[in-house]
Amino acid sequence: MSVDLVVSGLTVGYGSILAVRDVSLTVKAGEIATIVGANGSGKTTILNALCGLRDVRMGSVSLGGTDITHVPPHDRVKLGLAQVPEGRRLFGRMTVAENLEIGAFTRTDGSLAADMDRILTLFPRLKERYRQLAGTLSGGEQQMVAMGRALMARPKCLLLDEPTMGLAPQIVDLVLDAVRTVNGEGVTVLLVEQNAYRALEIADRAFVIETGEITLTGPGRDLVDHPRVRTAYLGHDS
Repeated sequence: MSVDLVVSGLTVGYGSILAVRDVSLTVKAGEIATIVGANGSGKTTILNALCGLRDVRMGSVSLGGTDITHVPPHDRVKLGLAQVPEGRRLFGRMTVAENLEIGAFTRTDGSLAADMDRILTLFPRLKERYRQLAGTLSGGEQQMVAMGRALMARPKCLLLDEPTMGLAPQIVDLVLDAVRTVNGEGVTVLLVEQNAYRALEIADRAFVIETGEITLTGPGRDLVDHPRVRTAYLGHDS
């Protein structure tokens, strides 16, 4: 079951520097939303604050109507929030299977087989690499493991930080198709992505962030045609 993700007046800083200022956004249950912006604009800072990895100075974060602003990160996972971090951050000396199993560390139901089968169906290549060390995989295969690991937590809301970075076009298609599939199964998705065109293509809702502030909001396909977005992020003059 998917849930709403509501961020109100979020302000996050690093020392005396405010990296994110008064950010408010809502991702409705069952939507794909995306945050697009340049490097250093605050995208990853927002996701880390949502996951509890960065302290919130002001504002609030709500998941499914529950205020999680000051909930520890592992408890946010139990409540249904999972992140696929930038750079994947796998355990390279552990196998694909072990990395996937770690994603279920907060679960107490003990029934992982069906979820594992679902992930191997979503990413058939991982079935071939199941006993291989994660550190020996290609970048695209590692991204599949990172997404599968998050899905093993059975999230209601999935956060993805630059999931297509550095990947070949064919693997980009595979990863974004998987995002759509997961969303179609009822998971709310918030996607941070530098590949603005591809992100806006699949997003129900989009937010443009510049120097720590949301400056544009709208349906993803509408923002594809917005002059500022086309000039700044899509490589078009108008």
